[in-house]
Amino acid sequence: MSDITVVHVMRHGEVENPDGILYGRLPGYHLSELGRRMAERVADHLASRDITHVVSSPLERARETATPIAKSHGLDLATDGRLVEAENVFQGKTFGVGDGALRRPENWKHLVNPFKPSWGEPYLEQVVRMMGALDAAKDAARGHEAVCVSHQLPIWIVRSFVERRRLWHDPRKRQCTLASLTTFTYQDDRIVSVGYTEPARDLVPAHLLAGAKPVKGQGKAFGA
Repeated sequence: MSDITVVHVMRHGEVENPDGILYGRLPGYHLSELGRRMAERVADHLASRDITHVVSSPLERARETATPIAKSHGLDLATDGRLVEAENVFQGKTFGVGDGALRRPENWKHLVNPFKPSWGEPYLEQVVRMMGALDAAKDAARGHEAVCVSHQLPIWIVRSFVERRRLWHDPRKRQCTLASLTTFTYQDDRIVSVGYTEPARDLVPAHLLAGAKPVKGQGKAFGA
């Protein structure tokens, strides 16, 4: 008889970032009060599920998002470096709608290849590490359910790979809003379906929802 294992990959909640920094892998960025409410909402949403393993990216915002879920199931929180945010050469800077970053000559050399991409960790490398993290979570929870807390870009890239879409894309069209769940269902060791839910959708600011039109001063590509 085959095993059915479910791996929920969650994007962390909102981060306290008043200066609009692309924080990437920088330490010291924690959930905002709203982000903590998002984490609690998803923990409540998953409270009745058969979750036996919870693992997160080592970054603070991911661990703080995962903690209520682990606690509600009486589990220790594990970490996996493969769930970390993607590398980005603009880390530590502001880079988004309305700030003029695309017009600065010193940035042009990083924007020559959107297919790799030239400004950060190659998409294929993200696929390899994220698939490894998902497989490890699946093995840890075999026959049950696991939760992995990660970041927007790696989640979207691994989902695109599994669903056989091209990896290069318009970031504004990623279906991976704050505190969302991208759910991979395995039959034995094979992914047989992918689902997507937004348990905290009503808490997410409108301009941050998937497909929302960028707003000057609000659409910055913060570390995700």
